[in-house]
Amino acid sequence: MDPIQRVASREVYRNNWMTVREDEIRRPDGSAGIYGVIDKPAYALVVAQDGDRFRLVEQFRYPVGERRWEFPQGTAPDLAEVPPEELAARELREETGLRAGSMVTLGQLDVAPGMSSQRGWVFLATELTEGEPERELEEQDMRSAWFSRDEVEKLILTGGITDAQSIAAWAQLMLAERLRP
Repeated sequence: MDPIQRVASREVYRNNWMTVREDEIRRPDGSAGIYGVIDKPAYALVVAQDGDRFRLVEQFRYPVGERRWEFPQGTAPDLAEVPPEELAARELREETGLRAGSMVTLGQLDVAPGMSSQRGWVFLATELTEGEPERELEEQDMRSAWFSRDEVEKLILTGGITDAQSIAAWAQLMLAERLRP
């Protein structure tokens, strides 16, 4: 039995990318409460590595009002049932133009489990070939560039990369490298 039970749910807002709902809940002690939940489709994040170089993208992130460097990542609401590996390959191609000969799963991330159901998968892409990006309309201001390992770490430490998923993906990569046989 779940510690918190949903008693009722109502949709508050919906667009192509997300749904916001308010759930009436009952706690284990019987007391009532509410949860506001943001439902978004699963996403894929790709750490593209070529030797000691890593590909990042930079774009304006409207909710925080600033441009941010991060690893290529995204969702495809119209393709919600696509396997995560296919979504990862699509996001990498769209945002950077890169195609990967190898795509290895590094792990899974929950974006903000206290308020969102969104989950994502992190992939390491290697054996890369260059191509032209196929960006969506929302990505028209995006740019991408290669960074050395030291530059990525410096960006994380100095606030140049503040995207929590990118930082968590970097930690997953570091652990995978350290724990590889």
